[in-house]
Amino acid sequence: MKVPSAQQRQLLDVADLDAELAKMRHELRNLPEDAELTKQAQKLEEIRDDRSRAQVAVDNLQNEFERVDKELTGTAEHLKRDRDQIESGAVGHKALAEFQHEVSGLERRNEALEAELMEVMEQQEATAAELERTEAALLAATEQELAMVADRDAALVAVEEKVTDAQTKRAALIEGIDAAMVAIYEKLREQGRVGAGLLRQRRCGACRMELDPRSLARIAAADEDEVLRCEECTAIMVRTAQSGLPTPAADE
Repeated sequence: MKVPSAQQRQLLDVADLDAELAKMRHELRNLPEDAELTKQAQKLEEIRDDRSRAQVAVDNLQNEFERVDKELTGTAEHLKRDRDQIESGAVGHKALAEFQHEVSGLERRNEALEAELMEVMEQQEATAAELERTEAALLAATEQELAMVADRDAALVAVEEKVTDAQTKRAALIEGIDAAMVAIYEKLREQGRVGAGLLRQRRCGACRMELDPRSLARIAAADEDEVLRCEECTAIMVRTAQSGLPTPAADE
């Protein structure tokens, strides 16, 4: 196959753009902003767990408060009734002694419940503060995540714009290149190979293999517009003054 050398060199520009596009697509899949968002999501999950535990503690203490308060109210009412009976003077000596004994027990229970209620209230103050702290942390982390999403989206748009620009340049380059040579190049790329490389300093630019003197002599003898393929990787090898090919004078 013969293709003007200028078009062959133009194919190298396409190959360079394809290499850049591959890097850009890799960048799109591995944005550092996405990694940071993953870390932030984990942080948010931990804060939500902390908040849930704080809420459970607050709810449990509220239930405990209501239980103790209810018992304290009942004990106080019972104590008042007994005292009223004693103060009424309408009970007998034996009943009076029983009431006095019961009042003594109720007073001790009342004091214990009051102390227990105070302890619960102190615990409530601490758990309420912890709940408030976790809610504030959750709000701050959520706002931070929103800002990070905006940064990620901006980075995504920037890379996508570069991809679009490179694809536009590639399409323009392809239009001016022999279709048959382009087909070979594209087929190699579909197979996951490098489609074309510059023959530089006696090495294939696609697979980096150094060519032996016999191969170099064959390539040097080929017409300038002859499309050459690497024997190792089958990529199209493009020749320039940097290829390091032997000259007729060197062969003599």
